Amino acid sequence: MDNEPLSRRRFLEGLGLAAGAIGFVRPLARAAAGGAEAKLHLATNQYPWLTFYGREGRDFNASLDAALGEIASCGLDGYEPLVNGPADIDRLAPLLKKHGLELRSIYVNSTLHTAEDAEKSIAAVLAIAEKAKTIGTRIFVTNPNPIRWGGAEDKTDEMLRTQAKALDALGEKLAAMGLVLSYHNHDIELRNAAREFHHMMVGTNPKHVTLCLDAHWIYRGSGNSAVAVGDIVQLYGSRISELHLRQSAKHVWTETFCDGDIDYRAIATHLLRIRVTPHLVLEQAVEGATPKTLAAAEAHRKGAAYAREVFAGFAGGRR
Repeated sequence: MDNEPLSRRRFLEGLGLAAGAIGFVRPLARAAAGGAEAKLHLATNQYPWLTFYGREGRDFNASLDAALGEIASCGLDGYEPLVNGPADIDRLAPLLKKHGLELRSIYVNSTLHTAEDAEKSIAAVLAIAEKAKTIGTRIFVTNPNPIRWGGAEDKTDEMLRTQAKALDALGEKLAAMGLVLSYHNHDIELRNAAREFHHMMVGTNPKHVTLCLDAHWIYRGSGNSAVAVGDIVQLYGSRISELHLRQSAKHVWTETFCDGDIDYRAIATHLLRIRVTPHLVLEQAVEGATPKTLAAAEAHRKGAAYAREVFAGFAGGRR
């Protein structure tokens, strides 16, 4: 999930640990979905709608009721917003119920690379979690605040160690509530041999911290490398609790989720092979060079149809 415009932010340890991670993720599905279901649950993130509305000269936030109605009209099952506090859940809950949308996951801000900020962020996320879990939210996605948007500064090794420790602590607290923390990255965390991304994985307990795989940020952050995406899936596939689905053609974001630079069919095949079926969230945003041929709803209808085809094997498994 892109947070800059919103001001937000082969598995390494062997088959034994992989099996433990899978065992951790599977109960989430039963809690969220109440058992096997025939239909593939497919959600959408808030961010792509902001980009589509923006290029159409519309304000997504002008009427959340109308916006959620448009999302529901696309045949989507859930919504993943950026949530800044418990009051956002109170505002969302009746509208989601009205439009038949679930809130299985939310995106929360955090700043974890200093001890003082980490303490405040953990408290803020836990306050949101207490409210959100009452309406069925189980996955909490966060991208610990980069300090380099547009600048030259990178996090130091000390900051990375502090951040990983705090991320693990937050994940442990959420796990004690029966919830899941899902780490998310953008392209910045792939700089410098991807040291920030890898340390958030290697430096945390898989029982506490899972991965929200945003394959396109891996792709873009690695110099538009499909090889890098495949390697990350091999390394950390068993920890993936959520997939953010975005595609590009010749490195430019496409209007719809479709065939393109990233082989999502191969990702789906691998995850099924290792018996991991993450929560699926469309995040097909548009950028400046994206062709402009479809409105938001039509683009999402087409993208949803493609996602249901590619990930059809996930239906009836977890969610």
